[in-house]
Amino acid sequence: MADPDASGFRAHGVLSADSSPAVERLQIDAWRRMSPVHKARTVDALTRTAHLLALAGIRKRHPGASERECFLRLAVLKLGSEAVRRVYPDAAAVLERSA
Repeated sequence: MADPDASGFRAHGVLSADSSPAVERLQIDAWRRMSPVHKARTVDALTRTAHLLALAGIRKRHPGASERECFLRLAVLKLGSEAVRRVYPDAAAVLERSA
């Protein structure tokens, strides 16, 4: 196993800074045993959960926001402000009005 560099991370990378190399190997082995369908379903579920958590955070920070505003704010998190303003013509007015 590679020695940590100055940042404390092993040269090959690290999955979790608080996991031992042995536990990391077990996790990687478990992923390798998963079928492609199982991996795809796992990634899909994690992506959906991240989306829902991000949307919940937006709604908490902007309790009076419309569904459109929440959609646009989530798009900003995913794509960046500049891209959202180019792709969605109403974004600038909606986001600036409710900042």
